[in-house]
Amino acid sequence: MLDTTAEARPIARIDKLRVEFESKTGIIVGVKDVSFDIAAGETVCVVGESGSGKSVTSLSLMRLIEFGGGRIAGGSLVFDRRTDGPLELAGADQDLMRSIRGNEIGMIFQEPMTALNPVFTIGRQLTEGLRVHRGLDRDAATARALELLREVRIPEPERRLKQYPHELSGGMRQRVVIAMALACKPRLLIADEPTTALDVTIQAEILALIDRLKRETGTAVMFITHDMAVVAQMADRVVVMFRGEKVEEGPVTEIFERPRHPYTRALLAAVPKLGEMRGTDAPAPMKLVGRDDIDRSPIPGTAETLLTVRNLTTRFAVRGGFFRRTVANVHAVEDVSFTINRGQTLSLVGESGCGKSTAGRSLLRLVEPLSGSVDLDGTDILALSPAALRRARQDMQMIFQDPFASLNPQMQLADQVAEPIRNYGTLAGSAIRDRVAMLFDRVELPRSFMRRYPHELSGGQRQRIAIARALALNPKLIVSDEAVSALDVSVQAQVLNLMMELQAELGLSYLFISHDMAVVERVSHHVGVMYLGRIVELGPRRAVFEDPRHPYTKALMQAVPIADPRQRKTERDLNFKPIPSPIHPVGHDPEPSVYEEVAPGHLVLATESGY
Repeated sequence: MLDTTAEARPIARIDKLRVEFESKTGIIVGVKDVSFDIAAGETVCVVGESGSGKSVTSLSLMRLIEFGGGRIAGGSLVFDRRTDGPLELAGADQDLMRSIRGNEIGMIFQEPMTALNPVFTIGRQLTEGLRVHRGLDRDAATARALELLREVRIPEPERRLKQYPHELSGGMRQRVVIAMALACKPRLLIADEPTTALDVTIQAEILALIDRLKRETGTAVMFITHDMAVVAQMADRVVVMFRGEKVEEGPVTEIFERPRHPYTRALLAAVPKLGEMRGTDAPAPMKLVGRDDIDRSPIPGTAETLLTVRNLTTRFAVRGGFFRRTVANVHAVEDVSFTINRGQTLSLVGESGCGKSTAGRSLLRLVEPLSGSVDLDGTDILALSPAALRRARQDMQMIFQDPFASLNPQMQLADQVAEPIRNYGTLAGSAIRDRVAMLFDRVELPRSFMRRYPHELSGGQRQRIAIARALALNPKLIVSDEAVSALDVSVQAQVLNLMMELQAELGLSYLFISHDMAVVERVSHHVGVMYLGRIVELGPRRAVFEDPRHPYTKALMQAVPIADPRQRKTERDLNFKPIPSPIHPVGHDPEPSVYEEVAPGHLVLATESGY
């Protein structure tokens, strides 16, 4: 029975929810008998792997599940409205739901590109909800939209209002989606993996923003994530889901310190924790629950240099005016130098737009650098003709962030893994089939998957296919661009272990591009911290993590959430300056990067970096 006093009533109550999907093979149960409440001013974190039913539960609350082919087959969903009191959402008609969505229940979706309309400007999409639900005129809605963009720390907000989603980086698009969800100050905020695509610094500020909103307005927050460090930072209570069912629920400290269910224990064991590599010089695979066959020996690599990058500079032209002349340049990568040894990993870390992905793509000449030199095992990559570059690419491969976008949806997986072998003619006939089968074994996928298509796999399985394809030509260097950032914590741990095992066996070198500092600490031999296109600190992993010298590196470390609810960050811990624009007028000539060696091999940028 619902309590009649508004203070005691939960804002949302899910009771014995059951959601079903129809398929060719019959009824699939997405969520079975799930119950929990969310009170005013409370954050309930729902955790679990892909397919556990977290998002299905949230979409049911929004009554969007019907648009995804699902059906609420049982249970009740009660929402306490601002003025009209409790409402049973499961039976509400869609017209009423439209007035509630975005106004009283806000939702931050995981994939910002699908949540934003590509044909409308950011300004139009941000002001639409304010005008419909709040009755604001154009000027007032625009002023509120600018205020929201500043709150989510988007640089040059006036300019962004006139831009379209494709003109923003992934991290910026996600911040726009967060601003849209917060626009009407909803009573219930559902956040579905809201910080997965964000850098550690932006993530820390967004989490602080959501936390402040909760405290100031009493908003109830349902926070869906697979990042246990974020759970430790945000949650009051935790609901653990597994295969459509709730397996454990409790206060956040109880879940972290005394987990009862074996699945919860396995989930917590798979989390890389910042600081757990302290005192070690070489990376090593993680210990996983139920896997005693993992060789956890350190991977020292060699002292022999494989890749030497000197003074790499990549800029993009900004065109304007009637004749589309170049009016400015984006200084994406500016005077970057580093080396990678055989069998070792150099990680590049930094925020969205710092140039780390562009640096990785410049090495393979997927974008053409303006100047500098890239020497891979004695070959000058930047001096090669197109035909010679094609041959050289056998030695360097790339694993992209989104495996679904980098795989062909119409080709069987075996053909996709074999494609590089056929293109380069390194093997023929049955030798190709044998090599592909061996690669499937290598990345721990059953050979029965060879005839499947990408849509039949989970995210982690698709990323394994991307790794198998990258290995097909026996490369010397693999550029891994945020390859594990979108994966569940347990799958991420398996893929990271796989990459390290392959490094130990095959002597692979990695350029590992990531914004997850705990993952970087686990896999790296050396670390380069990038800010505004430059490396501001570079050195052995132990030196950079245990003795950071540059102010930006210190701020980055300070922002990392720790998977321990007793070590939460406060807003006072976050010390970020607004990021200056990397766009400079034509003819702007930046000063060269000058480094001070503060310890053997540990370099800190001595020239002005703007931080």
